[in-house]
Amino acid sequence: MSTVLSPQDALVAVMIATSAADEVQSTEELLTIDRIIDALPAFKDYDKDRVRSVNDIVRDLFAEEDGIDALVGLVAEALPDRFHETAYALACDIAAADGKVKLTEMRMLEILRHDLAVGRLASAAIERGARARHQSF
Repeated sequence: MSTVLSPQDALVAVMIATSAADEVQSTEELLTIDRIIDALPAFKDYDKDRVRSVNDIVRDLFAEEDGIDALVGLVAEALPDRFHETAYALACDIAAADGKVKLTEMRMLEILRHDLAVGRLASAAIERGARARHQSF
């Protein structure tokens, strides 16, 4: 499969992959992805119709052996280094969106953190921020 992602597609792919890591994309996770695309400057002028095709790419890759590694490789290739922490932060927000981070989501975050070379201190701060933003009473 020869797939090229735009930088914005790569960020969307990270969010979708995190949501799909447990094989269940919750409504809260999908709504959070939509809100993030609407709110962040990185998605200015992004064609939201692309989300469906990015979702299909993620699903196809997840169906393959070593698909997660292939996806993270596409993401790393598409994103400038300065957006690696952004990708990790978005993944953390999606993992925390439904109030419970599952083991498979934690594993996805670990792969992203390692392969995108997000440092320990930065990742800890990003994770704590996501936890704080998505707490509920």
